[in-house]
Formats: sequence, structure tokens, C-alpha cells
Amino acid sequence: MPETSKTRVLVLGKSGQLAQALSRARHPDASVICAGRPELDLENPASIRSTIARHAPDVVINAGAFTAVDRAESEPESAMAINAKGAGNAATACKEAGLPIIHISTDYVFSGNKAAPYVESDPTGPINAYGRSKLAGEAEVAACNPAHVILRTGWLYAPWGTNFARTMMRLAQEREIVRVVSDQFGTPTYVPHLAETILRVALTGAKTPDRRGVFHAASSGEGNWADFAERLFAASKRLGGPYARVDRIGSADYPTPAARPAYSVLSTTKLHAAFGLELPAWQASADAFVEIYLRDASTAPVLPSPVA
Repeated sequence: MPETSKTRVLVLGKSGQLAQALSRARHPDASVICAGRPELDLENPASIRSTIARHAPDVVINAGAFTAVDRAESEPESAMAINAKGAGNAATACKEAGLPIIHISTDYVFSGNKAAPYVESDPTGPINAYGRSKLAGEAEVAACNPAHVILRTGWLYAPWGTNFARTMMRLAQEREIVRVVSDQFGTPTYVPHLAETILRVALTGAKTPDRRGVFHAASSGEGNWADFAERLFAASKRLGGPYARVDRIGSADYPTPAARPAYSVLSTTKLHAAFGLELPAWQASADAFVEIYLRDASTAPVLPSPVA
């Protein structure tokens, strides 16, 4: 297919886990360009406008964010400047250019007081500065550009970057026992599979009015951090890699600057109904991650996504 016939997808952000996954994603109908600093600064509206003008995209994905959850507690102004005001800047620039925007948000916009998967219409109530900044970003995007899709996700991990899964694999090489919190429930979401989903949304729904609004995009199923660690170690052990025994602890035994929701599982029923997309079960994705990690995460190709 000639390059000119492909949908040009501009990703705002290039160093984060998700931006890297989007840059590696392959789709016959898409041409993906990632832009980040120094070319692009979400706090600088002029840089966003000039980046859009330079790359002439058909759709924009805002994957840029302040993602250091604990650091946001001591730097709430910085988190707000990027996650809220920056998101609004991006949405405004897209509206001025006549473009739809796909904005990535988080499960941490919820309080965690629910005992069943959160749906998009559930009341929000973030309990940390990061969640508050991301919720404010959702409001900015919706107010600044009607042509928007907001995708909430959470517990992201990839074969690259800094994340829980890579930390667990490293600790398994150093320790026989790893202490892991078991009273926070969510859904570990494998970033390469999430990137494939986002790209399909960009190609099939970003320009369609009845496919706009807020959607949840995460792996299927639920578990806690200890469950996740045990799955990683079991897969690694089967493949001859490092493994450890998990000592299950409570959140009170592992205090962090930012409070985490006790339950932030996301229902993805709306995403499936609107787009026909469903990410794999988190357990299968964890197994896929371990296989890649053990081969050498820095050079191994991303496995084909089983996203349906």
C-alpha cells in the first residue's frame, strides 16, 4: 500500500512505555510518527501547533504525561501542568487543525471504593495527586475538543522502561522471597497490546461521532499485585528463568507517598460494544511479557497482539 494512502497518526510523546509501543506497532493502514522533547512540549501550545503543522497527521494520540504517581504528591503543580493544562493545550491545537484527539487517562481517577469493575459512567473520586491531575486532563480535553476519545487504562507494563513487571524480574535474580502487596486490585495491562488497541481506535473510530467520549481499555480479568508477581515468576520458572517466592503483604506494610485505590478494575464492555475490541486476559499477556523479557527485552521483537 503506498505510504500516502495510510492514515497518519501523530503520537505526542516518544520516551514513555506507551509511546515506544505505538512507535513499534505495525498496521497496514497506519503510519505512526512520535514527537517529544525538544520538538514538542505539552506546556508550550506553540510547539504543539508547529508539530502538528510539520507532520500533517490525520489523528493525534496524546500519550505524553507526568506518570510518577508518588512524585506527584510532592510536585502536584508539575503534574497538573502536564496532565491537565498540557492535555488541554493538545486538544485545543487539534481542534484548531480540525483533528480528532485520542487522550490516554487512568484507572486512578476512581476512589477504589467499588467492589465490581468500574464502568465509564461511575462517579470519579481520585485519592492522589496523580489521579486528580489526570481527571482534570479529561475535563480539559472534553471541553477543548468535541472530537475526542478518552481511553482510561492502568497498571501498565512493557519489556522496556520502568515498571512493576521488570522490577519483579530483576528482584527474582537477587532474592529468594519478594514482598508484594496483595490488597490492591486492578488489571495488569500489557502495553504492546494496549498500543495495538489504541491504534485500531485511531483508525476506525476517532473520526466517527458515535464513537467519541470516554472508554476503558485494559486487559481482561482482575488480580492484585501479588497475583501478578506470582504469574510472572511461574512463567519465568517454566522457561528456565529467575523466580522467587511471593510474601503477600498489605498496603499498610508498604507505605507510599501516594495512596492507591484498593480496587480499580475497569470494565471494557463499552469499548467492545463500540469498536469490537477486547484485550487478552492479563495472565496470558504476562506470560508473553516473560518470554520476551527472557529473550532480551532490549532487542526482542514485540509478539503479535492477540487483540480481537
